[in-house]
Amino acid sequence: MCQLRINPLAKQDLFDIREYITKELDNPGAGVDTIENIMGCYEKLKGFPMLGIELSSKMDVPTDYRYLICGNYLVFYKLDKVFVSIYRILYSKRDYIKILLGEEKGEMNSE
Repeated sequence: MCQLRINPLAKQDLFDIREYITKELDNPGAGVDTIENIMGCYEKLKGFPMLGIELSSKMDVPTDYRYLICGNYLVFYKLDKVFVSIYRILYSKRDYIKILLGEEKGEMNSE
């Protein structure tokens, strides 16, 4: 069984998702439910780290990222022998490839 490591950006993503749903959409209950669903989804990676899809299958750029679909959100992670490291949790309609690859190259982005 693998251990989960949650990157600070992924933690911030969870906070931002909850805040958006709670404040912008004025639905606190849905905000909490959405976060619980996302967390329950990525908890499955402990026992099944290969559950997600290789991101490189969606584009022509090699990358170690895998992703897991959790409702309207995508959980991006990488594997090593001991850890499943969750890097980002992004809304599926965002330009997630640009966001992820921009971060990998150390670029700042406005999203």
